[in-house]
Amino acid sequence: MKLSVKKGVALAMVLSSVMMSSAHALTVYTAGPGSLAKGLASGFEKKTGVKVNIFQATTGKVMARLEAEQANPQADVLISASWDTAEDLHARGWLLPYQSGNAQKVPDALKSADYVAQGVSALGIVWNTKSGTPEPKEWNDLTAPAFKDKVTTPDPALSGASLDLLIGLQNGMGDKAWTLFDALKKNGMVVSGPNAQAVTPVMQGAKAAVFGAVDYVTYGNIEQGESLKVIFPASGTVIAPRPMMILKTTPHQADAQAFVDYVLSPEGQKMVADAWLMPARTDVQAKRPLFTELNLLPTKSDGTSERSAVLKRFNTLFTQ
Repeated sequence: MKLSVKKGVALAMVLSSVMMSSAHALTVYTAGPGSLAKGLASGFEKKTGVKVNIFQATTGKVMARLEAEQANPQADVLISASWDTAEDLHARGWLLPYQSGNAQKVPDALKSADYVAQGVSALGIVWNTKSGTPEPKEWNDLTAPAFKDKVTTPDPALSGASLDLLIGLQNGMGDKAWTLFDALKKNGMVVSGPNAQAVTPVMQGAKAAVFGAVDYVTYGNIEQGESLKVIFPASGTVIAPRPMMILKTTPHQADAQAFVDYVLSPEGQKMVADAWLMPARTDVQAKRPLFTELNLLPTKSDGTSERSAVLKRFNTLFTQ
């Protein structure tokens, strides 16, 4: 009988321990570099003792999971690859307002009352230097005969940043943007899946260039010895700030706020820079060009309807 009581007490202690540990675990859903997410989670745990569970996938998959879990929310913090995601969730009232003290060095354009950039990427042409094609300088160069059937582009239905580029080009060029897209279609440009699926055939040599690739992935590939180059057209491109936000449904508000603080600390921002992203803070050095060095196209639209219209027009063009 005494043994049974002891076992019961031991079991209760174990259950209590498990409950306490789960209560102190933070769940972060993130799009983008898995190695960066793991590094930030590890650094935060060392600083605070709070374990971080990571779910890392494309923005589309992250958002699909978030939607599917509405009845039983799991995520405390969300880091997206699309600024549009944050604006949408803000409009839906899903976000917990929080302004980190470490965001003082983040430009106003990269923060709001309830979300802030973790880091920033930009879109450019990714070119295989051994492809035998002339080095492109401008978006229009990819319509030349030398690039016939040799260009890929990420699917804007799966990449918010790619859709931002379409909107930016339309805002900057007007109808000439659609003349450009039509010429790219006629020159055999292939709409791939997410960014990685567009870059891989170029990296392998099956294609020569990507129209509108997210840059940080390629910078990492170049560091590994791949024969690639990132080119930012002088006529302009767009940046893709990666918004970080706390979900209003979090039961771990203080830990979530501390995580945001850590990501925006000099230590956290150095990890962002080491992943070849531009740090959100202006006082942390980067290993690549900063957005202040690029000609940026305007990406402001009148909301979801215009984004949907641009996407529909692009999809119609490429499925004809």
